[in-house]
Amino acid sequence: MCVALPGLAISTEQGQLTGQGLEGFYRAGRRTLSRCQVRVAGREPIAVQGRTIAADRARFVGALRASPGSGPDPDVVVERIRHADGMERITLHSAASRPLRLPVEVALGTDLADLGTIASGRAGPELPASVHDSGLRWSGTGASASVTADPPPTDALASAGLLRWEFEVLPGNTVTVELRVQMGGAGPVRAVGRAATSPLAPARAIGDHPGVQALLHTSIEDLQALLLRDPAHPADTHLAAGVPWRCGMAPAEALAAARMTLPLGTRLAVGTLRTLARTQLLAPGPGAGMIPGPRRDAGPHLPPTCTGTEATLLFPVLLAEARCWGLSQQETAELLPAAERCLAWLRTSLGDGTYLSDPYSAGPVRCETQAHAHRAALLGADLLDACGRPGGDGLRQWARQLRVAFRAEFWLEDRSGGRPAAARAPDGRFVTQLGAAAAQLLDTGLLGGGRYAPGLLDRVQTEQLARLLGSPPLDSGWGLRGLGVKERGYNPFGHRAGAVRVQETAIAVAGLAAAGYEKESTSLLKGVLAAAETFGHRLPEMYAGEQRTDGSTPLPHVAACRPSATAAAAGVLLLTTLAGIRPDVPASTVTLRPVRSAPLGELGLTGLRVAGAPFSVRVSRLGLAMVEEAAEGLQLGV
Repeated sequence: MCVALPGLAISTEQGQLTGQGLEGFYRAGRRTLSRCQVRVAGREPIAVQGRTIAADRARFVGALRASPGSGPDPDVVVERIRHADGMERITLHSAASRPLRLPVEVALGTDLADLGTIASGRAGPELPASVHDSGLRWSGTGASASVTADPPPTDALASAGLLRWEFEVLPGNTVTVELRVQMGGAGPVRAVGRAATSPLAPARAIGDHPGVQALLHTSIEDLQALLLRDPAHPADTHLAAGVPWRCGMAPAEALAAARMTLPLGTRLAVGTLRTLARTQLLAPGPGAGMIPGPRRDAGPHLPPTCTGTEATLLFPVLLAEARCWGLSQQETAELLPAAERCLAWLRTSLGDGTYLSDPYSAGPVRCETQAHAHRAALLGADLLDACGRPGGDGLRQWARQLRVAFRAEFWLEDRSGGRPAAARAPDGRFVTQLGAAAAQLLDTGLLGGGRYAPGLLDRVQTEQLARLLGSPPLDSGWGLRGLGVKERGYNPFGHRAGAVRVQETAIAVAGLAAAGYEKESTSLLKGVLAAAETFGHRLPEMYAGEQRTDGSTPLPHVAACRPSATAAAAGVLLLTTLAGIRPDVPASTVTLRPVRSAPLGELGLTGLRVAGAPFSVRVSRLGLAMVEEAAEGLQLGV
């Protein structure tokens, strides 16, 4: 897959686009070209290699023998460079000993179907083509697409969808054909991440571990490929959820990914917050202040959950932490009213109760929802106080009540030390299955002064949860399983029932490290890094939760997005966690709490952003961190 949203190209390793399955060029979710088959001298080149060379480009190489009687060796190499923006460059390299006359033809076609229709197997037949400019054109209901060629073809057959050329190629020379695919009425794709104004800093990693440099580079590249602009407000950018299934905004995932990428600057956070603030429900009623979001399957033991709840609680958290990383006072003031409405929704939804439930169902009260709400209350209160707004004391008081109640009522005691309940039903019964969602209890959030907010669990409970997350039932050796292998309903491919979701594993790694449980954190970290190597450092959204053994590799998940916004952002979080960067830009300080065991050896991170300026840090093999570059006036805190 080549991605530069809104452009996308999906191919097999063979390189020929045959129109089968999802193959083709896409723009804004519609297939603009489904078939692009090259023949040279009447034959298809034999595929030699197909590989991704960047997030938005793939290279395919084929070979054929064009000189009769010249022996068995191929003497023409056909190279195809395919770009997500709709451009394909076809180059023929001749190694023949004499000049060659090479007829080249490209067979083209499309159905102009949307991605969802294609994925469900309901795409219609190819549309008839017409000769247009120096290529072909197709028109359907409400859409059209065209392909232009440079140099112009010597012949174009609309009935067969063929473009033809006749080339004279001297020994050792090359000829090139460039095709450009374009949707009718739309200009060339200009990916946000390829612009000079990309909101993500081009950070780099170096170190003893051979995978850190590639992981950070690929993660940032994937994030840039998934960037989208708000059409009505082009200065505001946000991340699509993932390719190919979720090429649009998913509020909870967009906020979570923007939060994990704060070390790359605050501009993505600002764009995401502005975009979602414009969707906030303002009409009076129980939903006033909520950020709408779709429902999400929650696995075999819980009903679907409303991601709007998670997004609404993440909004003030992202704003508060972005302020710590250097969000300007003006931008904070601009977004503060929307955050206040989110916090008002939280207080209204709670009423006189202690726990926050799903506002659109009478289902169980979920463990991770309480973690989201508790974090939003504490960081929201910190934000309100810093901006001179009322309401902080009330949020802190409720957070204290929740901690007392949660520690007593959500903790299930047993002979092994106990565990947090996944949820509590209205009749008081517990959903006892333990999974990766419990890692949210360790993600407490960053307050001013480089401090982490208190968690819902006490010290003994936190220690027990750390032990459970690092135990074989949950730690697959490739990362954290969504559900423990001993739990009823476990399925290694269950996307909420046993598969390893990279985002949840990264949250667990960061939370365990912050709480001081480096052994468990390191085990999960090394598992994800090992998995990343098998995926070419382009981490998928999830993969199967089968146990790692000697010589094994993680099994890909058929429904996973790759690249995925949260998985790519998790790569940033995993590496920056090792340096323990805790900024408080309003107080002009930054505190470093590196992982003391230095599990990856020496690590250097350059080109990060704190206070809008480059920030570089190095962690030695002894686990000591040193700032090498920082904004003027930024002091190292204690």
